[in-house]
Amino acid sequence: MQGRLFNRLIATYLSFRHHNLEKAALNVPESQQLFLRQLLSEASHTTYGKKYGLDAIKTAKEFREILPLVRYEDIAADINSMMEGKPNVLWPGQIKYFAKSSGTTNHRSKFIPISNAYLRSNLIRSCWDTAAFIYNLDKEATVFLYKNLIMGGSLHAFPQNPDILVGDVSAIMIKTIPMVGRLIYTPDIETALLDNWIQKIEKICQQCIQEKVVMFGGVPTWNIVLFNRILEITGKQNILEVWPELKYYLHGGVNFEPYKETFRKFLPRDDFYYIEAYNASEGYFAVQDTPTGGGMRLLTDNGIYYEFIEPAALKDPDSHLKTLTLDEVGTDINYAMVITNNSGLWRYLLGDTVTFTSLKPFRIKVTGRIEQYINAFGEEVMIGNTDRALALTLEQFGLQVKEYTVAPRYLDGKKQGYHEWLIEFVQAPVNLSEFEEILDKNLREINSDYDAKRFKNLALQNLKIIAAPSGIFHLWLKKKNKIGGQYKVPRLSNDRHYFNEIMELQTRLENFGHE
Repeated sequence: MQGRLFNRLIATYLSFRHHNLEKAALNVPESQQLFLRQLLSEASHTTYGKKYGLDAIKTAKEFREILPLVRYEDIAADINSMMEGKPNVLWPGQIKYFAKSSGTTNHRSKFIPISNAYLRSNLIRSCWDTAAFIYNLDKEATVFLYKNLIMGGSLHAFPQNPDILVGDVSAIMIKTIPMVGRLIYTPDIETALLDNWIQKIEKICQQCIQEKVVMFGGVPTWNIVLFNRILEITGKQNILEVWPELKYYLHGGVNFEPYKETFRKFLPRDDFYYIEAYNASEGYFAVQDTPTGGGMRLLTDNGIYYEFIEPAALKDPDSHLKTLTLDEVGTDINYAMVITNNSGLWRYLLGDTVTFTSLKPFRIKVTGRIEQYINAFGEEVMIGNTDRALALTLEQFGLQVKEYTVAPRYLDGKKQGYHEWLIEFVQAPVNLSEFEEILDKNLREINSDYDAKRFKNLALQNLKIIAAPSGIFHLWLKKKNKIGGQYKVPRLSNDRHYFNEIMELQTRLENFGHE
């Protein structure tokens, strides 16, 4: 009874919060400008603030003219100083938490500063906003009545400075979760932050099988591993037999389309809610606010100042002048995201690309990465294209996949090149050639540039697929010491580096039977 009363009280608060979100959506340009002025004032006495004279900047135009666009490499030295304990570098005071993300060309890992102000204004606030959208979508929501299971990463002390904690942004959120969140969270915090995923999954099973879980979250691949283990232990046919109250999945980080059919078999429930969130190491940016998708609501009053730039403009030496604010963007245009936040990222080029599906309110969908695409033959295929084409093909064949990667195959002048796919199927198609033809057809329909290059095989041959043995991608990640929630198999690459590494590993397995 107390639990139901608590859930009703929270539902009332979230209804009020959702009403305020709708009102705030009417004044986005003004709130963004106000937040920018606040950022400039608060950071004016930092090392970075003095370098660029933040205290003298009064307008968005001056901000754009004076500050450069930066990538991680440009501020890596500053972040290293912050991790060593130096205060007032990119943001006032000392930073305790750093979100560890997959690396860049020159860095194995990125470490994104997470200030206390940012924890409150972005990570925690965005979680409340997500809850508000869920309770608006489902008037009978019981997120605060039962338990919520989030498959997060790990957190540990930085070797060069034990006062600093580094780890997945999900781990930082779990570590700092407010008391009201801890009441509904499972498993215990110690288990949630384990860095050994095998142990973590076993302990989650031990603790959570008997719980009443209503919502779960995390990267699809790890949730699939967890679900399979739960079914092994319980002998049940699907996850709803274990957790009948389960109704919501909060997912993000990778495109969910290729996993939908797999999850529907685990969760055979017509009224199940798949809710997409855009929560990166650099910020919690957006969350789905409608039942049918159509883009995610951009969180415009949550500790982020946004700019957007068309990827082609990044080649311009004056690219820092080419960004657009939210009142200047248009729909159906591919933009690279540029963010400034109250944690020390100033005009930071995120690396993700998005398009706006709506401007009132602002909704976006993630289309890919600046650096993760294939344009070996002028085809400009992005990760959103391949995810969608594969999802459509899997649906047509009634199949599922675990992972995939794509790379260009270059041939001599006598034959055209093609895209080579390495796919780990749950169950391989009976006729792989037919699957190739349908996948190629779907990709042509989705991407006109690819279709143009495929016309009569003039520039590109039909794509080709290699069916990968079970577990090969997991083994490759393990050998590269990249097991964990923040590491993902590169879906697209403009060269064959990753593809050849995985294929070489597969060859060794076939030759020697083990690795």
